[in-house]
Amino acid sequence: MNRTEREAAVRQIMERASAPVPPDLRAEAVRRGERLLRRRQVARRVLWLLACAAAVAFGVWAARVHPWTQPPSQTTPPLTGW
Repeated sequence: MNRTEREAAVRQIMERASAPVPPDLRAEAVRRGERLLRRRQVARRVLWLLACAAAVAFGVWAARVHPWTQPPSQTTPPLTGW
């Protein structure tokens, strides 16, 4: 099949009548799209809430434990010079 035959075949396909579209297709697409947007919005809010809760929990833990300070020694140093 050469180029002109392919072009003719494509023209024939494009000139055919299109398939019938269901009348409620637009309404169904809008409903699904709105539901998808609501789910994404809820998921985004839940993730932000979890991130804020984790930040608060970390702040409370760090304020109580003071992980940046050196822990006390478990053994006493030897006493010299008495």
